[in-house]
Amino acid sequence: MLRLKNKTERNRQELIKALSKVNYEMTQRKNMSVNLVEKKMNTLGNNETASNTFEILRFFFPHLRKVGRIYPDVIIGKEKTGVSFALGISTVNRGNQSYLKQALNSVVSRMTPSEEKDSVVIVSVADRNEDYLKSVVDMITKRFKRQLRSGSLEIISIPAFFYPNILHVQQSTEDSGKSESWRIKQVLDFCFLMLYAQPKAMYYLQLEDDIIAKKMYFTKITDFVHNITSKNWFYIEFSILGFIGKLFKSEDLTDFVRFFLMFYKDKPIDLLLGDIFQVKMCNPGETPEKCAERNKQIRIRYKPSLFQHVGIQSSFPGREQYSKKI
Repeated sequence: MLRLKNKTERNRQELIKALSKVNYEMTQRKNMSVNLVEKKMNTLGNNETASNTFEILRFFFPHLRKVGRIYPDVIIGKEKTGVSFALGISTVNRGNQSYLKQALNSVVSRMTPSEEKDSVVIVSVADRNEDYLKSVVDMITKRFKRQLRSGSLEIISIPAFFYPNILHVQQSTEDSGKSESWRIKQVLDFCFLMLYAQPKAMYYLQLEDDIIAKKMYFTKITDFVHNITSKNWFYIEFSILGFIGKLFKSEDLTDFVRFFLMFYKDKPIDLLLGDIFQVKMCNPGETPEKCAERNKQIRIRYKPSLFQHVGIQSSFPGREQYSKKI
């Protein structure tokens, strides 16, 4: 038991050291270019501001230091900013099955007009299959034309050059490599979407393309957030399964993304979310009980869940999963 405790503490200290090193090196880079940034700040438009949020990717991926502007390949919508909530839905091709229309319909139709005005739903197509991108665009432009015109709904696609070579190599190997590649890609897909959404809103809600939002879900979320007495919460869970239904303060998204990108090869993103709590919030030598108590205070869980998982065909080819209340 003592050896296990010591090993856990060593792992935690190593994570802290690694995170501190990244923050230091990124601060040094930022200081080197601060004068240039200050000169350009007054001339930045919305697109340039959003594009700047992607600059941290160059630190983690050397191949991106050779490319020009890092930004979505496709953007359909008004690129709305200045709202309270951004909702991100990452979607990939699931073969003959698609749940996106059903998911999107529940998300946008269960908002009031005022809630829709104060939010933006971002559908991120994270798939290199151009036919799938076209099918998503066609479906949304026909079925959700009003939301696109008002700016409350956007479609983006992630550029292929964003992904590192390790992903392309593993996708062509045996099943275990493909599974690892799928997991790694999911972390990267979420990070890209979070960075795109960050400048748009005060809060960011992560969703997926195979869920159903419950009636009045958005009213319940906004009321809950506005009535929280503590301002020190880490994130709020509106579901307990995976990464779905997690609400973040947009100002914190860069720190989350940095941590996810440090360890994107090692764990699924929902497990990394637990790790970052351990690193940032649990003090050295603190008992697990004290850390768990703080956990309850800053990782807030809303009950009951506001989302239903409906997808049977997983985004990983050939894998099935069954409906769950989350």
